[in-house]
Amino acid sequence: MNNSYDSFEKSGRSFWARLLYDLTHTSALSRFLFFILADVFIIILSLYLSFLVHFDFNFQVPYAELLREVLLFFIVLKIGSFTVFRIYRITWRYVGVADLLNIVLAVVIAEMALLILSLPNSFFHLPITGLAKRIFLVDGFFTLAFISGLRVSKKLYMEVIREKTVTHKGKRTLIIGAGNTGEMLIRDMARNGFADYYPIGFLDDDRMKVGTYVHGVKVLGKVARLGDVISQNQVVAVIIAIPSLNHQPLRELYESARKSKVGTIKVVPRIYDFDKPDISLKGLEDISIEDLVGRQVISVDYRGIRDFLEGKSVLVTGAGGSIGMEIVTQVCAFGPRRLVLFEIDETELHNLGLRLGRLFPHLSGVIEYVTGDVRDEGRVREVFGKYRPEIVFHAAAYKHVPLMEENPCEAILVNVRGSMNVAEASLRYRAEKMIMVSTDKAVNPTNIMGASKRLAEIYIQSLGMHISKGKVPGCTRYITTRFGNVLGSNGSVVPRFREQIEKGGPVTVTHPEITRYFMTIPEACRLVLEAAAMGGDSEIYVFDMGTPVKISELARRMIELAGYQPDTDIKIKYTGFRPGEKLYEEVLSDEENTLPTKHPKIRVAQARTYEFEAFNNAVEPLLKASRQVDIPAVVRLVRKLVPEYKAQNSWLEKV
Repeated sequence: MNNSYDSFEKSGRSFWARLLYDLTHTSALSRFLFFILADVFIIILSLYLSFLVHFDFNFQVPYAELLREVLLFFIVLKIGSFTVFRIYRITWRYVGVADLLNIVLAVVIAEMALLILSLPNSFFHLPITGLAKRIFLVDGFFTLAFISGLRVSKKLYMEVIREKTVTHKGKRTLIIGAGNTGEMLIRDMARNGFADYYPIGFLDDDRMKVGTYVHGVKVLGKVARLGDVISQNQVVAVIIAIPSLNHQPLRELYESARKSKVGTIKVVPRIYDFDKPDISLKGLEDISIEDLVGRQVISVDYRGIRDFLEGKSVLVTGAGGSIGMEIVTQVCAFGPRRLVLFEIDETELHNLGLRLGRLFPHLSGVIEYVTGDVRDEGRVREVFGKYRPEIVFHAAAYKHVPLMEENPCEAILVNVRGSMNVAEASLRYRAEKMIMVSTDKAVNPTNIMGASKRLAEIYIQSLGMHISKGKVPGCTRYITTRFGNVLGSNGSVVPRFREQIEKGGPVTVTHPEITRYFMTIPEACRLVLEAAAMGGDSEIYVFDMGTPVKISELARRMIELAGYQPDTDIKIKYTGFRPGEKLYEEVLSDEENTLPTKHPKIRVAQARTYEFEAFNNAVEPLLKASRQVDIPAVVRLVRKLVPEYKAQNSWLEKV
């Protein structure tokens, strides 16, 4: 006997409560047999009561004989009708209005069939023939009442009786958002016996919901009442169940809850299965700095993305990196036929495999894990020839500005030659589309990393235009996606600040006024998939990254999020600009430099275009100089090919 059952015994629960518990924790077959037997009993009882009513409760009438003559007809037709209307597939715990409507229809159809059989005719005479019509009406009433009552009994018990009598309750919890997500959370809380979280109410800004109940839990008011509701109801946990909330209102809710001394603040998890979102308590996440700074409302055309990816062979380079890993995870949700993960770092590839095995166990035979270097033209061609990808996401790149200032030749070989190898293989093996992930640092670059990404953009765009003009045979379309910083990526400012805070500070910021555009990785990658599915060719898409954020303000919020006071508990230290660093970043997202698309957060950059053959010839000396580690030649050639490049690194300026 399990512990949960023992708790019923020890708490003196009634026989009926224990029976309900047993029934809710049995197999599907056991529940089916229970309902069949219960329904047969209800049919017998209903018919008996209908005879009693018809004969004005005269107990001298031989009811047993009457029942024996007609009972078989009632059982067969009613059970048959219940089966046709799928009454036995109803989820007992979550019976709803649609289920009750099916029960009504099943009972009405069964009674009408019985009534028709009872009508006199000249062809045959049945035991049911001539039965009074009043009996069918009364029998239908009793059957409907008992059948419906049995189906809603668990819902009534779980949401009214047990909730009022449960002795061990979890944290008193306020849920913000009374929509589908909030409803799923209440279900999961009840399923777990309210052991971890006990809902005291909802808050929702929909005035039509205020005062209503969701599974017995009341919507107490609008979100603006958060502080008052917390203090009046001794709330110790807040769950924000609004997936579409962006960072500004989320930050306000978080700060209001913290001000009210709430110790536990959770948000709903990222949703990767967009068709069947699984919201549960075990997936709830703590509020992170990424949520408070970069979380945005990103609506994309999931059906269009599914049409683009479903059943396709997809390859992702740099699959173990921050962006590549998220692209891979999101692609998995859209049913690719094959997904090839190309990565130079075997450890990251292994870790990604473990993550995907946990999130998408059903795709174990679909995903291929391939080690390799995009600089190796032979290896790239080998992988393309073996797997024949139809869609290619190119996310492999060197991205850290200071490191690339010290290693400019490697930046060129990975970001330029690597991109050329992937683009050429996509053309050779007839991929439908290649999507390159670029950066805002490619706009008026002040560092080698940004300049190398701009060179890759030029090559990708010019090759696409070369194909579209018919100058080289091929069907591959090329697009580039360009966006700013993503929060939480490997080696970015957020992990560095987090590590500094854990060590007690100081938190180092290069300049008090330095600003950056930020977006969370999942939202940025969602826009990458949307842009990829749009159907463009030889275009550079830029993303609306929202409002730029001061890095110093980001540092302050991270210190506060960790429970410390900035400049008191943990100092902020300004260290001066790093090599190649800008005060402000550009993404060309204003209307003067871009054209709109069907998505409000995606625009097309009006970038200068190049002739492919001329550019291809001009870039060869740069690649040769990079292989020879001739840094002065590399810098001179970069300046020639990217005239807008203005080095801010003192030693490169002198080259």
